[in-house]
Amino acid sequence: MSDVVVVGTGPAGLTAAIYTTRGGLKTTVFAGIQHGGQLTTTTEVENFPGFREGIMGPQLMSEMSAQAERIGAEIVYEEITKVDFSKKPLRLWAGDREIEAKAVIIATGATAKTLGLPSEGPLMGRGLSTCATCDGFFYKNKRVAVVGGGDSAMEEANYLSKLASEVLLIHRRPVFRASNIMVERTKKNPKIKMMIPYDVVDTIANDAGLTHAVLRHIDSGKREEVAVDGLFMAIGHRPNSTVFKDYLETDENGYLKVRDFTATNVPGVFAAGDIADHVFRQAITAAGMGCQAGMQTIRYIEEHY
Repeated sequence: MSDVVVVGTGPAGLTAAIYTTRGGLKTTVFAGIQHGGQLTTTTEVENFPGFREGIMGPQLMSEMSAQAERIGAEIVYEEITKVDFSKKPLRLWAGDREIEAKAVIIATGATAKTLGLPSEGPLMGRGLSTCATCDGFFYKNKRVAVVGGGDSAMEEANYLSKLASEVLLIHRRPVFRASNIMVERTKKNPKIKMMIPYDVVDTIANDAGLTHAVLRHIDSGKREEVAVDGLFMAIGHRPNSTVFKDYLETDENGYLKVRDFTATNVPGVFAAGDIADHVFRQAITAAGMGCQAGMQTIRYIEEHY
């Protein structure tokens, strides 16, 4: 039995493991299918404190993993596929292997939805992005596009308009899902050009990265190559919470509900990072929640064991 099982190895999970291990608890971390979380798909990270020159996303997660292991956390490169939180000890399964724990910290994050373009793998971080706050800085005075029709797309387009020379907002329907106030604000922004109804069907790139987005007009089917340096996909996120839904409360979008910082509805089970935060979704806020979850877990075990 572990004192603590941490599910997920993004900034939240690894920070939590650092705290629980330093607090004297035997901590086992299950890396899952994407060790390091979404940061492993980014390039340079300039908004995580402590790195004057910035740091590459995969390198940041590698350093966090090494720090957790140096302190004594065990990282297991397996995925949790089933849980039973109905009684103590808490039980989890990685395939056929059963694991017992006094407490569990869930930091499985959320997966950004993408368009499914053939080029997404090679161009992610080289012109394609799912986070304007993370990557917008690299597109100063450049032409970029945002795909989406909800509030997130409007927010990202307006944010990027402060950096880019022009922002194309591409949406496949003639109406937006976003709130009226966000739509009106975006329409009034002189640096944002709305392109509706279009969808993105392909990309064109060279050795340096993205050069064009290939658009298709929904009504006519006509294709058009539009020159852009960056393409931001703002079509939502999918929280990785399915395996926990039988036991833990979620909101209407599937994010885990927390109270008192990171506590879930099941005593001894805590949630940190993007799995419980659909607002900020930043590495530093995820790490902060991981710290809170780690400290709350230490307190919980001290009080109940």
